[in-house]
Amino acid sequence: MIDFNKLKEEQIKLAKKVITTDSFEKITSIAGTDQLYVNNKVISAVVVCDYKTLKVIEKKHAVVDAKISYKSSFLFYRDGPAVMEAFNKLDHKPHILILEGNGILHPRRIGMASHVGILLDTPTIGVTKRLMLGQVRENTIYVEKEARGYELITREHAKPIYISPGHKISLKTSLEVIKNCLRQPHKFPEPLHLARKYVNKVKKELMNKE
Repeated sequence: MIDFNKLKEEQIKLAKKVITTDSFEKITSIAGTDQLYVNNKVISAVVVCDYKTLKVIEKKHAVVDAKISYKSSFLFYRDGPAVMEAFNKLDHKPHILILEGNGILHPRRIGMASHVGILLDTPTIGVTKRLMLGQVRENTIYVEKEARGYELITREHAKPIYISPGHKISLKTSLEVIKNCLRQPHKFPEPLHLARKYVNKVKKELMNKE
């Protein structure tokens, strides 16, 4: 049995280590990661792109047994180990990693993007299509009185995405980076879109082998 109270305590302790200031001088490469599931396994794909052109530099994937099933606000414990394994296979470590999941826009201020960022000691940004908590005022998401994220409409008639800093990056820079990575007609930033394409391909190959 998974003791979620224990995991909650771990999250609260780790949340104190989250840094929300820019801890890098320049960005020349950026990566996106996406996850899919086959039976009881998590497939994670990471795609590294050139920050200016968004051309693919490298991609890697990992397949890891899922330790727990999905539970809201505990996404890291299902997906995180696979993300970290795929990331650690990279020869070209990106300056920033974008994850589909929250950063500090989380009940305990430590969504998957923040958790992965701390453990990998790398700047991360969280992007989701669902607002987990907070109130949106003039595109800024507030939890109590703290600004923790942004709502962004990335294409006409599409529902917004929600951006929050994960680790080692500020709120303002998180938004700038995501805006820089948008390419029409895709709703999500390009590194995430490419990671999704790649993870689908890996899943198909795995299923064909079975």
